[in-house]
Amino acid sequence: MTIFILLPAYNEEDSIPALLPRIRDSMRDGGFSYRIVLVDDGSMDETAARAERFAREMPIDILRHSINRGLGETIRDGIEHCVRSGSPGDIVVRMDCDDSQDPSYVAALVEKIESGCDVVVTSRYQPGGGQSGVEGHRKLLSWGAGLYMKLLFPIRGLRDYSCGYRAYRWETLKKAIDVYGNRFIERKDLGFSCTLEKVVKLDLLGARFGEVAHFLHYDRKKSASKMASMPTTWGYLLLALKYSKWFGVRRRFWKRRIGELTGAVSEQTTQTERPATCAASQAA
Repeated sequence: MTIFILLPAYNEEDSIPALLPRIRDSMRDGGFSYRIVLVDDGSMDETAARAERFAREMPIDILRHSINRGLGETIRDGIEHCVRSGSPGDIVVRMDCDDSQDPSYVAALVEKIESGCDVVVTSRYQPGGGQSGVEGHRKLLSWGAGLYMKLLFPIRGLRDYSCGYRAYRWETLKKAIDVYGNRFIERKDLGFSCTLEKVVKLDLLGARFGEVAHFLHYDRKKSASKMASMPTTWGYLLLALKYSKWFGVRRRFWKRRIGELTGAVSEQTTQTERPATCAASQAA
């Protein structure tokens, strides 16, 4: 089993020297075989060059965009690379590249995947989770966005919809690419809404979700925030119109298409026959 650590990066030259050694040490402590996949999204600093220095002592694949294409395309390219490079039994862990997320949680994510989950999210809302360095208005926005997502996209086993620090079973991502193709992440130009889009579309495939408690250290972030509020908000609205469980105009099409391609069971069965071990929380 190989753990692929997917890092979307844009102007993270100050974070790379701190984050990569922490990943290396966590992988060594867990006894994991791993490979880092860093996708440099048109950085205008020394992000790629600093990562290349660590390639002498760590297994790193560096993919480059000549211009900044946004988080959606960056994650899509990274996922496709991991699926091409990996094999059944592997796990893909997506982390932020700003050093605000602790790689020591990877062990708990892997354990949860091995218990039967297909997607495991690090959650600030599980017992033992939380965050530091987040300003009051950002907390309020995050709370409002979370409530919006839970109402329109109820997914069993999932509470933290916006955290991108997640583990995916390789087979689950392979199935998503086979079914959706280039439409797995459609809203590539709409800010961070791709973080929600992935879980919505994996839920349509019948993926089983779980969470582990996570403490976000936003005060450790060295680079400026890449969050584009208006494009992200517009992306959330478009996803609701297309894929909401209650009125999504494209949801029925994809359920029918998925059934034709994979023989998937009905949405009701998908939501009720998931292992209890995956829906239960687990502290890291």
